[in-house]
Amino acid sequence: MDEKRKHDKYEHLIALCKSLPPTPTAVAHPCDRSSLEAALDAAKEGLIAPILVGPAARIKSVAAESKLDINGHRIVGTAHSHESAEKAVELVRLGEAEALMKGSLHTDELMAAVVKRETGLRTARRISHCFVMDVPNHPTALMITDAAVNIAPTLEEKVDIVQNAIDLAHALGAKEVRVAILSAMETVNPNVPSTVEAAALCKMADRGQITGAILDGPLALDNAISLAAARIKKIDSPVAGRANVLVVPDLEAGNMLAKSLTFLAGANAAGIVLGAKVPIILTSRADSVLTRLASCAVAVLVAKARREQAEKAVS
Repeated sequence: MDEKRKHDKYEHLIALCKSLPPTPTAVAHPCDRSSLEAALDAAKEGLIAPILVGPAARIKSVAAESKLDINGHRIVGTAHSHESAEKAVELVRLGEAEALMKGSLHTDELMAAVVKRETGLRTARRISHCFVMDVPNHPTALMITDAAVNIAPTLEEKVDIVQNAIDLAHALGAKEVRVAILSAMETVNPNVPSTVEAAALCKMADRGQITGAILDGPLALDNAISLAAARIKKIDSPVAGRANVLVVPDLEAGNMLAKSLTFLAGANAAGIVLGAKVPIILTSRADSVLTRLASCAVAVLVAKARREQAEKAVS
């Protein structure tokens, strides 16, 4: 495949942000080269305006050792990673940041501050994670949810997981959102609970309990993304073979699917946490620079959609 086209989906997302002002982003505990550089790279691209939240001396030391220029970027000093998470969340609550970005602290530590009932960033929605995957040779970006937050979601929780993903797809500019509810087969089998839940989710969409997309399921992975496989199984549906959102039965299935695409198909996996008051950027030290930038671009577009939604509610 032409190398220039290999990651065109991510480049398109970043390009969508070029006309937007940088999104103020609280970066929680950027105390190693990887996390600090990720924030600064996104700032150089004009995607975010980072607020570096962590022990000031440590951040400055990492910057000096790594030859990274942090001049002009605000630092909010804290004593340790736990306080960094709490302070970053507080900056969002105060309206000083419109996105949250994980630094070098553990994901669990950041999310613990996010989900606190009194001081966190909870909404009526279940918090969920979505990978936006750039898979070489696949015509569109593939969204996979939830492969990182909800371990064994209930049907009720899956409603929010699906709706979060649909809203994300619209924020990223999808003209039509086609959601495949995945299982090991494409028929409803009472012995396989994920097939029953898939059928229920589709009926809920029919009744307006899930909005903004076409849902179909249960679908096996092959007939969700391959038109040829869907034809062989004689599945006639606007989603089968053309899905751009894949909803997995549980975290284990999602994790294996995302990592299979990454390590066997050369895909990149930008990640975002949804369902909180602001988008939350989770990057990995193993991520490429482009993947990190794409994760930030996704957050910028979600933040833009949130602003527009709030403006509509006021008017």
